[in-house]
Formats: sequence, C-alpha cells, structure tokens
Amino acid sequence: MKKELSLYIHIPFCKQKCLYCDFPSYCGEEALMDSYVDALCKEIDNLGNYKFNTIFIGGGTPSYLEIRHWEKLKCSIDKLNKNESLEFSVEINPGTVSKEKLCIFKGMGVNRLSIGLQAWQDELLEGIGRIHKLNDFLETYKEARALRFNNINIDLMFGLPNQTLEQINETLRETIKLNPEHISCYSLIIEEGTPFYTKYENDELILPSEEMEREMYSKIKKKLEEKGYEQYEISNFSKLEKECRHNLVYWNLDEYIGCGAFAHSYVNHQRYKNVESIRDYIKKINSNEEVKLEIHHNTLKDDMEEFMFMGLRKINGVNIDEFQKRFNKNIYDIYGKIIDKYLKDKLLILKDNKLYLSPRGIEVSNMIMSDFMLTV
Repeated sequence: MKKELSLYIHIPFCKQKCLYCDFPSYCGEEALMDSYVDALCKEIDNLGNYKFNTIFIGGGTPSYLEIRHWEKLKCSIDKLNKNESLEFSVEINPGTVSKEKLCIFKGMGVNRLSIGLQAWQDELLEGIGRIHKLNDFLETYKEARALRFNNINIDLMFGLPNQTLEQINETLRETIKLNPEHISCYSLIIEEGTPFYTKYENDELILPSEEMEREMYSKIKKKLEEKGYEQYEISNFSKLEKECRHNLVYWNLDEYIGCGAFAHSYVNHQRYKNVESIRDYIKKINSNEEVKLEIHHNTLKDDMEEFMFMGLRKINGVNIDEFQKRFNKNIYDIYGKIIDKYLKDKLLILKDNKLYLSPRGIEVSNMIMSDFMLTV
C-alpha cells in the first residue's frame, strides 16, 4: 500500500516583490521559468511511491507562470496517485491571472483557490507593494466563480501602515458580501531584510499601535464569527467543513513532501529543505544530484515540541489523548508545570480533554508556545 501524505509545490517567481515579504521568492528571474518548471516536473515525476491527500501550489506567485508552464506541470501532476477526496489548492494573485489560466487549473483538478486580496483600499495595496488594484481582484474572483470554483479563500492583512479601524471594517464588510468559503487574516510582521524593515528602522512607517492592532484582530474575529465563519486556527476562518485541509497537515504534525527550490518536507520523522537558489536547484536536478539540505531526524523531543507548538495554533488546541497515543507519554509528565502555570493565568483552557489558548492567550501566543520548547 502506498504511503499517504500531502504535497507542497513551490513556485518562487514574482512579478514584483511586496515590501513586507521575506518568503523565498524572486522577481526579475523570468528567464529561468522554463528550466525551473522542467526541473520541478522531474522532481514530481519521482513521487510514484506515494498517494496524496492534499496538494498545495504556493509561492511566490504561482499564477505568474505562463500557460505553457502549467501545461507541463499538469502532465506531471496527472501522473500522481491521488486520493479521491483530494484537496488541490493553488495560490493566485490578481494581476497575474487570466480566464485561460483558471480553465487550466480547473482541468488539472484544482478545487480550491487562495486569492491574495490583503486590503479593500487601493491606497493600502499600493503602500504595501501589491501589483493589483481592487478591481483586478474583483474581476479575478468573478471569473473564478463563473468557472464554478466553489472553494475559495481570500487572504487579508491587518496592522498595515496607515491602516485604520474603519478600513478594516470596510474590508471585512465587502469581503463577506462576496461569500468566500474561507478567509485568512494575517497581521503584518516586520521581517529583517525587507524594504519595510529598513523603513521601520528609519522611523518611516506609521503603524497602528499594539492596542489598535489587538482591537483590529478582535473586530475581525467577532465580525467573521457573526457571519458564519468559524475560527479554527489563529489566523484562519472558514464556513462549515471548508477548513484548509493542507494547512491542517502542518498544524497536526502530519507528513508532507515539498517539491521545488526551498520547499520543506517532513517525512518519516525527518525534516529537510531543498536548495534555496533557483539556479542551483535546476542544476542539481538536471545532474541527478541530491537537492535536499539540512536533513534532520526529529527526536521524540523534537516531535513533542512541534506537536505542541503547532497544535496550539488551532482553536481546538491539543488533544491530550492524541499526545499519549503518538508519543506514549503522559502530557502532564512532560509539560505539567507549564500547563498548570498557564491554566492558572487563564491563558490556557482545559476542556473535553483538550488544551487550547484562551482569547487572551491567543494575543500572547508566541510567548506561550515558546515555553513548550523543551530544554532537556
């Protein structure tokens, strides 16, 4: 029987790099697209020993690839062994999508789209370096619905420079009117090496205060839950049974393989990533050389840490029985003092044999989750 897991495919090309982005993606490398896709197909063609429950093509900007690239990728993906209930997602950005590309996605078996809107206001989109305007997004969304894509996520951001609570309200109100099945809401994080980091260091960014950002997040949660979107992870909300199954693979510490430059994998308790450079990736694939880097065999300690760290991102948190089943350890023998501390502080909640963050705990989640990193 073939091993069942998930597949992530990385497309590292962007038309323009967003000012906040520290993802492994590149602009100005279009000349490498053909060679990269050829190499990527070669890597995908070697996955015949697996059966896939979910596929997620992310980036970068996957939709920036040309039609001919998607036709090649389709040939390789068609050959994969896929579960009948496969969830197949592709990230798309307005301004890089055509009706023809959407039709190809449909023909590939893509049944879930994730569209990067980020904000409803053109001035905010321009301020964060997005290439699209609101009308581009609306046109893309309308075309996707016309082609009967019935599982669509819309990505939103809050805590943006000069963003107001009124703009958050407008973004939520108008996005909800579109009735997407899933909405992701991420707070802006200023990462080193990005243009925004330089601006931040030079006091050139006007960011909402921490108090305002907390109010934005609270408003987002309240409004979405009122309109039938259930929060199932810190940044993710969905209609009933429309959770992103692929992302739950990461949060549940399940197995997945990553293909492409810089793609990460977790299989048989091993974590590794592929080479970061597009050129090196192409060269190694074509020379039949190993593309894996930093292969790390997770110890029991590593797996327990990751199970807790990732699991606490979920609104349902960590199942105590599942911890015992996976690791043959009582969770209180390993984390008893930390659990008791945060239960006492009302930052963790214990209910129905599950440990999960309280609303206040979510606001300081990074601090709490870091405490579940074992020191011995």
